[in-house]
Amino acid sequence: MKKYRILNLSLFAIIVCFVVAFSSCSSKKKYASYNEYPIRSGSLTEMESALDSTKFMLWAPTADAVRLMLYDSGEGGHAYQTFSMNPGKEGTWIFSINKNLRGKFYTFDVKKGGHWLGETPGIDARAVGINGQRAAIIDMRATDPEGWSRDVRPALKSPADIIIYEMHHRDFSISRTSGIKNRGKFLALTEHGTTNPGHLKTGIDHLVELGITHVQLLPSFDFASIDESKLNENKYNWGYDPQNYNVPDGSYSTDPSNPITRIKEFKEMVEALHKAGIRVILDVVYNHTFNAKESNFERTVPGYFYRQNPDSTLCNASGCGNETASNRLMMRKFMIESVCYWANEYHIDGFRFDLMGIHDIETMNEIRAALNKIDPTIFVLGEGWSASKPALSEDSLAMKVNVGRMPGIAVFSDEMRDGLRGPFANDHQGGFFAGIPGSEESIKFGIVGGVPHPQINYDSVNYCKAPWALQPTQFISYISCHDDLCLVDRLKSCIPSLSPQSLDAIDKLGQTVVLTSQGVPFLYAGEEMMRDKKGVRNSFQSPDSINAIDWNLKTLHQDVFQYDKGLIALRMMHPAFRMGDAKKISESLQFLPVVGSNLIAYQLKDHANGDLWEDIIVAFNGRASSAKLQVPEGKYTVVCMRGMVNANGLGTLYGPEIYVPANSALIMYK
Repeated sequence: MKKYRILNLSLFAIIVCFVVAFSSCSSKKKYASYNEYPIRSGSLTEMESALDSTKFMLWAPTADAVRLMLYDSGEGGHAYQTFSMNPGKEGTWIFSINKNLRGKFYTFDVKKGGHWLGETPGIDARAVGINGQRAAIIDMRATDPEGWSRDVRPALKSPADIIIYEMHHRDFSISRTSGIKNRGKFLALTEHGTTNPGHLKTGIDHLVELGITHVQLLPSFDFASIDESKLNENKYNWGYDPQNYNVPDGSYSTDPSNPITRIKEFKEMVEALHKAGIRVILDVVYNHTFNAKESNFERTVPGYFYRQNPDSTLCNASGCGNETASNRLMMRKFMIESVCYWANEYHIDGFRFDLMGIHDIETMNEIRAALNKIDPTIFVLGEGWSASKPALSEDSLAMKVNVGRMPGIAVFSDEMRDGLRGPFANDHQGGFFAGIPGSEESIKFGIVGGVPHPQINYDSVNYCKAPWALQPTQFISYISCHDDLCLVDRLKSCIPSLSPQSLDAIDKLGQTVVLTSQGVPFLYAGEEMMRDKKGVRNSFQSPDSINAIDWNLKTLHQDVFQYDKGLIALRMMHPAFRMGDAKKISESLQFLPVVGSNLIAYQLKDHANGDLWEDIIVAFNGRASSAKLQVPEGKYTVVCMRGMVNANGLGTLYGPEIYVPANSALIMYK
């Protein structure tokens, strides 16, 4: 009888457990679409550390269970303790430990559909161990260099004053000719007094000497392609393969295994640049992840952070196997919080969005609004295109043609770029530089900064038939960047007969167009000393022999460096070259009539934008012979001619008839 009662009680317990489990499972909310997922209010922070407690939070609304795993180290070994997290509000799982866990590491593991998805440091990890596989528990104030609380952004009166210098950490300093101790590291940009073998300035001193206002760093967050435990193998990547978005990459630190080191050294770099009067733009890659299946996003909330095709396969407008879904509210929230975190914690002064055309307009405008609350001088720019057609309709995306609906956000102009050097699709076809007619209107479009101008025939502008910028500060003027052939290689490819002297001359001509245009000028690191990459078009995995800047070039091409330096100084001294206002440009910039092709000339008149010079004439000759130009009568002081720049004057010319030397620019004033 006793045995019978025991069996009945056991059976009853099993039935109760089954009913509870079934009830729990059946009461779990089912979502008909991603739009129904709950939105976590407040910050997306996933770990809060105090001296006597540590709190963990993870947004995982579709999880059946979540476990928290604690580790002694950032790699290897097994979790020394595992906890089951508790479901909370808004799809967030929580767990608190009344203990100081600083110095430890953690991961989350989400269970869905009966399967554990794999360990992840979360989507919002802000410190990680080597190779970013585990999040680290640290005191963030321990990462602040001395004086960090007093660090301030260098003054910036107007975005029209910006001159951008795009650089890759390794390219910039890895060569022994840089004279830099911490070669290829964040700390390279903290060293002063470094020189090349010719005793010319390198590193941060070179940037100050050149006169740029902003450095744009290629992706510096934690990316997946470099094994931080094997840096002696010298593997190379640009970093467009995101892993952990909110922590610096370990390969650029002196100790990737120490979570504090990479953060502190990044801050030291920013602080040093700020003290030198240079702002910092971070290249951010929210449009895709290194992979989808094993990403932190997918292991946390499967499917939600990516766009899918009707057949459930991943959309791929990034060309990298996936595209993120900025239009979904938690992805949008993640992006906004991420850029604000970099701006607040790391004092970043600007953000360049990779393939921004994949993101939706609303998200980009909300990012702009959030940054305005921190500091409206933080600059936002991006690529106004995608690698292939995104899943959303074009009129909802942050494409170049829609920049008029995104005030305060700039995009790159391929109109002027390809008008000058030739089309992106054909490295061997030239443009204005090669003396090929037909690019003049595209270049004029760039000169005015993409805003409306009564003298431009938009039917003849490549890639667009109407102005797309509200203001010239939304227009990035450039000839080359890290992607595609750099300028020297492109010129060699499309004009193979060029002599070294002609190559220098055309290079100078191109930089003159960029640095006197009304848009925001953008230079690729090393262009100021004729850097090449041995003709490699896509050098994202090429060795240092291809990518590294040889600082001996500064000695060999000192005339080019001095020319670019002189142009930058001329631009900064004379507000006529950076009016920053569409109406002023329309009124004060007048194109002059020319005879024939491959000659462009314009006048900045009547003390444009309050300039001390009354009238400025700027002319660009893409011909291989000198060109005759009619100008208003008068006596002119020449400040740029035959590959030389001197704001104090190079000589005198008299109108109404002058000659512009072959393959060169002429700037003069009265």
